[in-house]
Amino acid sequence: MTNPTSERWHSNPFVAVFDQIGPRRAPVLTGAVFLVTAAALIAQLAVPGLLEHVRRDGAAIDAGQWWRLLTGMFFQDGGLVGGIFNLVILAIFGTLAESYFGRARMFVLYFGCGLFGQFMSYVWLQPVGAGNSMCVAGLIGALAMALLRAPARYGVKLPTQAIVVPILVAPLAVVDTIAQDNHGLPALLGIALGFLLMPKVRA
Repeated sequence: MTNPTSERWHSNPFVAVFDQIGPRRAPVLTGAVFLVTAAALIAQLAVPGLLEHVRRDGAAIDAGQWWRLLTGMFFQDGGLVGGIFNLVILAIFGTLAESYFGRARMFVLYFGCGLFGQFMSYVWLQPVGAGNSMCVAGLIGALAMALLRAPARYGVKLPTQAIVVPILVAPLAVVDTIAQDNHGLPALLGIALGFLLMPKVRA
């Protein structure tokens, strides 16, 4: 008996390409990060005032609370709705990134881009905030690079959506940064790291 949800997942043009260019890996790291991030969301909803003590805050970081750059990647400034949205995109793009890049590379992409985004937000864009969306933006950039390199590296013919969407990631990230949003820079770093960390082509 087939699973309709699984069928829709693997019939997605982006998923179909990644199924062709790399081995499937169980999303163990994605699941672990998902659970920790979900637990942080539940904690901030259950404990009034907790978010103010853990979010990225420029003044507090200047006072020596540098760990807010780390905790800011797990707690959410968008409340319940924003937190659920961020968990959903983590589940989707984390699963794809972990399957293609592997756990170690996905760890570098997720937390490297996320920490870079937190730092640049602190020093330039938005000194106060929280959320894992910048981490996922890095994964999106890396996956866009993987898709664009797939024809040359693996001889895979890309469907229209799998060509147009990743081509748009870089210019949209630039526009996003110009607009003073803080997701563009992590996405651009993800593109660069995605190129550098791309797995070797298997014979």
